[in-house]
Amino acid sequence: MNVLVAGGAGYIGGIVADQLLRAGHQVTVFDSLIKGYRAAAPVGAAFVQGTLHDRAALDAVLGRAAFDAVMHFAAFIEAGESMVDPGRYFYNNVAGSINLIEAASAAGVGRFVFSSTAAVYASNDRPLRETDTLAPVNAYGATKLMVEQILGWYGQIKGLRFAALRYFNACGATAARGEAHRPETHLIPLVLQVVLGQRGQISIYGADYPTPDGTCIRDYIHVVDLAQAHLLALDALAEHERIVCNLGNGAGYSVRQVIDAARQVTGHPIPAVEAPRRPGDAAILVADASKARALLGWQPAIPDLHDIIADAWAWHRSHPHGYQ
Repeated sequence: MNVLVAGGAGYIGGIVADQLLRAGHQVTVFDSLIKGYRAAAPVGAAFVQGTLHDRAALDAVLGRAAFDAVMHFAAFIEAGESMVDPGRYFYNNVAGSINLIEAASAAGVGRFVFSSTAAVYASNDRPLRETDTLAPVNAYGATKLMVEQILGWYGQIKGLRFAALRYFNACGATAARGEAHRPETHLIPLVLQVVLGQRGQISIYGADYPTPDGTCIRDYIHVVDLAQAHLLALDALAEHERIVCNLGNGAGYSVRQVIDAARQVTGHPIPAVEAPRRPGDAAILVADASKARALLGWQPAIPDLHDIIADAWAWHRSHPHGYQ
């Protein structure tokens, strides 16, 4: 297939673009580089720098060739920041997505795979199913849910086949690509920055949640497993008009457990200090991914937290300053 990957110079988008190439697809990466890195876009993919707010640029790219599919990873992702500056998130994540969806529809693209999130759900003390209550606790999650709803209308009105993949905490790395957000707010890379001597300690934001050790519990899913699910969803859209699936391992780890696992993997002490809760953090987010297993034939290949952290640590050791 000929695939346009919006946000293909970011963490997940770059790895998905690489996996698409390895599977024999043609890939064009479209990225503003506001958050992404040119080096994260794989060699072998065509690259176009542009923003989703530039409809003319999108039309020009999609008019170059007949694209079979669009994969959409171009979004701001920080839940805490979205509670401080919600307008920035609605403008980028919702308005930009409308431009991309409209351009794809106008160009006759038949398949659309959307990077969604577990943040669309209300927190629950059991693994979340696709039928559970949709009630985002932060503006970031609200933007993703809005885009899912918009895709639903384009499916109904325009016949656009789409998959919305609601994944939980993406983490891990490949040998060439890893997490390098600007700024970095994700737990595993922050913990590894302590090991690298780039920060003195790791902060635990909230130690009074209704969980066994008082800290947030999350489902951590290796980015390579996420990438494989996106390729499977792309193929599944040949038979299905609409796919909405959770992606996760079904096992939750608390913030303290992640820090302890990182200590074991790296062999380094990692000082941790408790800090106040951040706005927009849910207590528990763990996936029930049985639908993805049944519908896509997807199975995580690297489910163990220690293996995930080991892969991330290998990349951070060889890229101590990310892509800089």
